[in-house]
Amino acid sequence: MTAGPTETNDARRVRRALVAAALLGAGLAAVAYLLVRDEAPGTGPTVGEKIALLAAERASLQARADGEARISLLPAFRAASLVTDALAARSESDAERAFDGLPPVRRQVFAEIAGLNGALRDALERPSDEARLAALKAAEHATAELDRLAGLDNAPLILSFTPRFVPPRRAADATGSRDQDPPVQIEVVGPRLASAGGPPPVLAVGAWRGAATVAPERLRFAVPRAAFATDPKRALFAIGTLSVRGSGRSAAFQLLFIVLPDSPGAFALDQRVQTTTPESNTLVSPEILARAPAGETRTVRRCFDPPPDWRFDQARRRVVIVERLGWHDDLGDPTLNGGSVEFVPEEKPGQICIAVTARPVTHQARTATIGRFEATLVRDRPVEQVVKSGIRALDWHEPVRVPIEPGMTEWKLYVRLFDEIDREFAMTGASTAFLRISRDDDGQAIVLQADPTAEP
Repeated sequence: MTAGPTETNDARRVRRALVAAALLGAGLAAVAYLLVRDEAPGTGPTVGEKIALLAAERASLQARADGEARISLLPAFRAASLVTDALAARSESDAERAFDGLPPVRRQVFAEIAGLNGALRDALERPSDEARLAALKAAEHATAELDRLAGLDNAPLILSFTPRFVPPRRAADATGSRDQDPPVQIEVVGPRLASAGGPPPVLAVGAWRGAATVAPERLRFAVPRAAFATDPKRALFAIGTLSVRGSGRSAAFQLLFIVLPDSPGAFALDQRVQTTTPESNTLVSPEILARAPAGETRTVRRCFDPPPDWRFDQARRRVVIVERLGWHDDLGDPTLNGGSVEFVPEEKPGQICIAVTARPVTHQARTATIGRFEATLVRDRPVEQVVKSGIRALDWHEPVRVPIEPGMTEWKLYVRLFDEIDREFAMTGASTAFLRISRDDDGQAIVLQADPTAEP
């Protein structure tokens, strides 16, 4: 009679144990689900992918840049490269992390780089002074991130490097250039670029590789000029890759340069010259009448001014006695008139004055004289012409002189630098990048000096 209740209690204990086990399993499953859900990757890019996209976009923009953009936007391209590489050096451990999961303060530098890339894209697609200035302004904002990154950790950082422009070869022939050109001195400035006891950083330019000379927060390299690919006429981008190793980490930085070509370009000078050509005409004066009564002499004096803009040629003039008349009683006899037509001193400079005189040869004669003069008028007629120099080559080593034409009133200079960049100058001695424009000491020639050190 006691067996029944005992079996019922045992069954209840088994059921309670099963329920407890089921609840514990459900709880563990819920925790596992939450953990898995939090660690699941998002649908957006990872940090590594984001950096790769920014770097690829910048590389694409560099490839699209023409000669004008390469020169004017070089500071912006270099800033984009430095900040992107600095970010990559600090994000190696987060490469697989979802970008959206980064805190806002860390996403700020990504935003600056993206904004700079966008400004560069606008400047390339819609070139203007405003777009160029906007890209350079965006570069300033992005560069400011370098100072902030410098204090975040112990990763290497490049703040700046020189030169911006690799000078042209001294000789266009590559063999001669290799013997004559001094090495390009490259200096890289930034913290933690070399570790104590570790291998020195290495720079690769083309097929050349060399180790750094290390100084406090500075690396120096002497790179053979021949390591930089050079175009005879165009300025090219060149990239040096700096590899930094230390403390179990490695980082790579791209150093962007512009290599100047063997020839700086060409120019043409137009001079507007004003000269004069002589022009002449003949002036016949009005006839002048002098009349005298019997036995008397009369003189009529007249002065004539030349027409406006003309002058009398005093060496080519003559008087003309049109007619001499005389009368005795009412009988005409020209021999009774001893009158004359003569030049007399002018009243003011530039005039011609004549005197027409009627003079009887007897006391009973009446007389009349008609006279005039003929003179050559001359003037200098202005003639304007344009004297063209034709297309002439500029030279890195010797200044080019173009004589100033006599009577030059205006000049216009057309310059093509690096076979891509066009400039115009009018009546100014101002200079542009890589070209100085001036007059010689005597003011008799325009001097053009291509100068690789005259950077923009």
